[in-house]
Amino acid sequence: MQSLVIVAHGSHLNPESSAPTYDHADTIRATGAFDEVRTGFWKEEPHFREVLRTVEGDEVYVVPLFVSEGYFTEQVIPRELRLDGWDVSQWGSDGLSADQATLVAEDIDREVHYCGPVGTHRAMTDVIVRRAESVTDDPDVGDDFGLAVVGHGTERNENSAKAIEYHADRIAERDRFDEVKALYMDEDPEVDDLPEHFESDDVVLVPLFIADGYHTQEDIPEDVGLCEDHTEGYDVPETVDGTRIWYAGAVGTEPLMADVVLERAADAGAALGTALDDVRETTRVATGD
Repeated sequence: MQSLVIVAHGSHLNPESSAPTYDHADTIRATGAFDEVRTGFWKEEPHFREVLRTVEGDEVYVVPLFVSEGYFTEQVIPRELRLDGWDVSQWGSDGLSADQATLVAEDIDREVHYCGPVGTHRAMTDVIVRRAESVTDDPDVGDDFGLAVVGHGTERNENSAKAIEYHADRIAERDRFDEVKALYMDEDPEVDDLPEHFESDDVVLVPLFIADGYHTQEDIPEDVGLCEDHTEGYDVPETVDGTRIWYAGAVGTEPLMADVVLERAADAGAALGTALDDVRETTRVATGD
């Protein structure tokens, strides 16, 4: 019996924070690739500490719905899941290459395949591009457009910026968009000055966040100048200093994100059948297809 557990941060304050996790779980559940699909949270129920007790499978795959490697993926989640013998060196990661580690969860006495976060997986690059397609309603968007991949950035976790730069570089290599830039909220180059970083008249802004919350719904729109007060709303696109900005909102809300979760599980040895192809097809942008 094959089980998938998706773990995410969640929020006591924002009930919408967990919505993407539930949506992606539903998408994966519909493929039938796993006998059961569970969700667990740090700030909501079921808690990380409890979720494995709800799982019946003898092959358990845990995928963290987090953007980068760091405190939660390296300390909090393994500790709360009680993964016996966990040591971050088992990943042998440079901040981007965490893959999977197979350990025994002490309280259920079963092996668990603990995967790296979705945000650093190569498939996330395609989700960012799909997000640009979704917000512009154009499956061929690219020519005469710039793309801003935006992250939080923080001196406390250098890996936060690595994920942003990794995906921005991969997209730039495809030569699809005229310009691709990695911008940050708390580091240079800052998203506040977005029009100064682009020559393109049109720029798609995709925040590399899992869920829409304070940063994506309030901070970024106001800092970029899409609005003075987020409660008053803004248009998409919105023109700021002569640049039309297509604000996409959190990348983690894009339906194709379910594909990245599946990719992580597949890399850890899960048997998926046609699930990957099914998810890619069912979450495609319809316009122009």
